[in-house]
Amino acid sequence: MALAVATHCPYCALQCGMTLRELPSGKVEVGARDFPTNRGGLCQKGWTSAELLDHPDRLRTPLINGEPATWDEAYALIVSKIVDIQSSHGRDAVAVFGGGGLTNEKCYQLGKFARAALRTRNIDYNGRFCMSSAAAAGNRSFGIDRGLPFPMADISTADTLLVVGANVAETMPPFARYLTEQRQDGGVQIVVDPRATATARAGTLHLQPTPGTDLALALGLLHIVIAEGLVDQSYVDARTTGWDQVRASASAYWPARVEQITGVPVSDLEFTARSLARGRSIILTARGAEQHSKGVDTVTAFINLALALGLPGRPGSGYGCLTGQGNGQGGREHGQKSDQLPGYRKIDDPVAREHMAAIWGMDSGDIPGAGVSAYELLDTLGTSTKALLVFGSNPVVSAPNAGHVTQRLKSLDLLVVCDFVLSETAAIADVVLPVTQWAEEDGTMTNLEGRVLRRRALRRPPPGIGTDLAVIAELASRLGSGVRFDSEPHTVFEELRRATAGGVADYAGVTWERVDAEDGVFWPCPAVDRAGTPRLFESTFPTASGRANFVAVEHRPVAEEISIEFPLYLTTGRVLAQYQSGAQTRRILPGKVFVELHPDLGFAEGEMVRVISRRGSMDAPVRLSPTIRQDTIFAPFHYPGAGRANSLTVDALDPISRMPEFKVCAVRVERV
Repeated sequence: MALAVATHCPYCALQCGMTLRELPSGKVEVGARDFPTNRGGLCQKGWTSAELLDHPDRLRTPLINGEPATWDEAYALIVSKIVDIQSSHGRDAVAVFGGGGLTNEKCYQLGKFARAALRTRNIDYNGRFCMSSAAAAGNRSFGIDRGLPFPMADISTADTLLVVGANVAETMPPFARYLTEQRQDGGVQIVVDPRATATARAGTLHLQPTPGTDLALALGLLHIVIAEGLVDQSYVDARTTGWDQVRASASAYWPARVEQITGVPVSDLEFTARSLARGRSIILTARGAEQHSKGVDTVTAFINLALALGLPGRPGSGYGCLTGQGNGQGGREHGQKSDQLPGYRKIDDPVAREHMAAIWGMDSGDIPGAGVSAYELLDTLGTSTKALLVFGSNPVVSAPNAGHVTQRLKSLDLLVVCDFVLSETAAIADVVLPVTQWAEEDGTMTNLEGRVLRRRALRRPPPGIGTDLAVIAELASRLGSGVRFDSEPHTVFEELRRATAGGVADYAGVTWERVDAEDGVFWPCPAVDRAGTPRLFESTFPTASGRANFVAVEHRPVAEEISIEFPLYLTTGRVLAQYQSGAQTRRILPGKVFVELHPDLGFAEGEMVRVISRRGSMDAPVRLSPTIRQDTIFAPFHYPGAGRANSLTVDALDPISRMPEFKVCAVRVERV
């Protein structure tokens, strides 16, 4: 293997370029790389990422019921259990749960494994907890789901930037430089967040709504745009449909009413609407707006605002979503979602099924239909679902109503986890398979702007450690699927190119060689002699009419309102040093759980408290913040055990995306 490689960070969807170098001592050193997205910058997580490669917690042998075993013993047990379960309970009794951090090759192969080897409809992934609301909204408004439909460089050129529910200063610090450049160039920057985060404090204006009221906020901004004659009517007439219904629905959200719902002053609403209408403007949403039981409608309302102002398709303007997980974009394009086939095809589309059947070498009628969403799947464990195979996810920490999910996982006849450390989910598994880390395998990732990138292996994995692709191929072979599964990443990617050809997310023209030569290739890219597509919507939208769709939406309350018994809103999120469930980052920088709340609630700095919801509780020390809303508390969701924030969160789901309402539930705080 090489002594040094150019690759990308293993964490968030910014996918910062970095170099890895193996020193004579065997230690791996992280270096800066001048890649277009991060321009040499890395955050704390990126700089320390190589420390996990040789961490003492690294799994080095399969485990059966917590005891070391051989690979053959592990495979034999898994296959015999799957065969017995499917014989007794049907093919759908075995399920697969994937992750938004897996490479494109793994995502593709995992979806293929579920449908062509297990022949189960039950596959979904943790991206359902991350990107599903923005994806559903983008699909129905634009006909396509790509986080940023423009290159990141556009952000620094916007006259006005509206950031809704994102704290990029902590979650993806190298991205924050685009916000800094935008402000330094005289741009207006408005941040919507119940907390005065580092991102909010740096902006021109901070809007601090009641949790769960972003939808009303967006409708109020659109009302002002209409009332003050700021609509780009020529754009609306030429490039959209459905405007009349949306205009009528917005009439009910006059500024005073929206102030009453959201707590945001009328003057701030007016300033925001007028700023967005004054030139090039970009509206960005993230999990704070999307992780709600009305997340799709909330994102849709901000898309409606962008369309009314004529923003999408214009340089330095538009609507975009800040994808969270490392391959959150590619992870939802290639078949991990319960209702999708590769290329963002719908699984109930007969043409799509025929296309995939031809590539997989099977009858289209043998491809299962759509399964249920991630939380709904987890909720069936131990009842209709008897076995679960988990790749790249840790639902014991990351799922909503996590105490309930943990009990469901424990009730399975078979739980198999592929991971490189003993995550909280792996710790309760029947079989754990140790797999490679990012610096030990080749593959591709797709970042938040739709740029397909190359991940390169620096070194071989330690003895006794396999790859996810090899695990999938071996299990498929032992199950006698009759369908070929390759374990070599480049070969899998070549099949993925054929599988996505002609789909919405078309990778047919993307090759590893082009990715190397062009600093990544933006999809859609339908042919090798065609350029990628950094900016979508310049002349048309990929809808049946070629126009974007306005969709009328109405504000509605959160699933669980505060009450006398539970008088505070809980909202959750990430902190600088940690990533997702923390299974990786907590081993490098352990950090400490905390609960952030307003001093007027009467607790002291550092005091241990118990936060209680209708589902469970968490214990943590207090961190006082005079800038958080008095009716709101915040807790990071990275920690397990007594500090697990998702013990509290509600499992109410968006009716379209099936996104759980992570971002708001009713709680009370007591002294321990």
